[in-house]
Amino acid sequence: MQDWLKMTAADLGRGIGAGKIDPVALAEAHFDAIEAHQFRDRIYARLTRDRALSEAGAAHDRAKAGRRLSPLDGVPISWKDLFDTADVATEAGSALLKDRVPEHDAPVLVNATRAGLVCLGKTHMSELAFSGLGYNPVTATSPCVNDYEAVSGGSSSGAAASVAFGLAAAGIGSDTGGSVRVPSAWNDLVGLKTTSGRLSLDGVVPLIKSFDTVGPLTRSVEDAALLLAAMEQGRAADLRGASLAGRRFAILKTVAMEDVTEAPGAAFEGAVRKLRDAGAVIEEIEFAAIRDAMDVSAVLYSGEAYGQWGAVIEANPELMFHEIRQRFELGKTFTAAQFAAAWERLQDIRKAYFALTAGYDAVLLPSSPILPANLHRLETDHDYYVWVNLFALRNTRIGNLMGTCGLTLPTGTPSCGLMMMCAPDTEEAMLRLGAAAEAVLA
Repeated sequence: MQDWLKMTAADLGRGIGAGKIDPVALAEAHFDAIEAHQFRDRIYARLTRDRALSEAGAAHDRAKAGRRLSPLDGVPISWKDLFDTADVATEAGSALLKDRVPEHDAPVLVNATRAGLVCLGKTHMSELAFSGLGYNPVTATSPCVNDYEAVSGGSSSGAAASVAFGLAAAGIGSDTGGSVRVPSAWNDLVGLKTTSGRLSLDGVVPLIKSFDTVGPLTRSVEDAALLLAAMEQGRAADLRGASLAGRRFAILKTVAMEDVTEAPGAAFEGAVRKLRDAGAVIEEIEFAAIRDAMDVSAVLYSGEAYGQWGAVIEANPELMFHEIRQRFELGKTFTAAQFAAAWERLQDIRKAYFALTAGYDAVLLPSSPILPANLHRLETDHDYYVWVNLFALRNTRIGNLMGTCGLTLPTGTPSCGLMMMCAPDTEEAMLRLGAAAEAVLA
């Protein structure tokens, strides 16, 4: 039974389908593990035991009757605390939203439930999702599975920790600048950033709607494909026969490879060698305009974030972690003209980027240029906090700015990921590449 806590969601689903795993016992095993875990209260904001056991009981009955709803019917997963859950508090890691209880589930949760997935509970996160670290002194800070003195990455911090520590078969998070991919990379998971607009944001507490996306944090590429299908009530990508032979990849040198620290750099180089050995064709490219995109990101991110939350923050500024509040407040320093010009410039950069990369199957870069940040230094060193908060998300933010879908894979080096970026709405093709890469990186 203990092995259940380490299995992929897909393998758990297969076990349920074969009659070898009882969904109720599986849910109970996860709750027992959660209750006994030393970091329980730093990972889960609240549990939904009654709901989960009811859903697991229904999955049990369907499995016995041969009427399973999907390959993941009966599999227990966690949800970041910004997805609305009916009659259960959804606070997005902020005292500003304390005791906020929605009446309805978010549509992506509705769809997942229709696919038979079991909701274990809500996981901690960076306050209002505006940080890549997962450090949250207002609610709780989840640890990294590879270094308990470090943060797990954000903003989907608890989502990653719940999976990495064996307290959920998968987690659902959101990604605005890297909030699925950074915690996935730092906790040796697969993280899928979907194309903006592919999955519904209704019932998802917003940060920056122009960039917000929903995505899973998982133990395998197969799990990511199945969860994407469940959340949109679609058909999962067919990963059979996936191969790297003859596939063309570009390594983005500009910005993404600058000042990469030793371990992530070496892990990336090793992963690239393995992909080449498997038959992939890999070339290096430069794209000078990416610097302009990074320059306008502050206008676009902080400007829209403050537009979304400014009035709420100004009503009770003392309730916020000051570092996060200051990131929001930066948005009020920009004019409407600056914001419009920044969007116009970004659209031009995106066109140039996709023209440059059109001949490649994917663009490769290290998922994060640094290892997980030390919690004590974040608590005591302002300059360190500011630097690491921006640097952690630097590479992932490129994908959000360019409007790509993205996938981070474990490299085999702890807390170091390999990231793929692909054209918008090509998740199925990207997942096939990811499955092939996963096999050689393992």
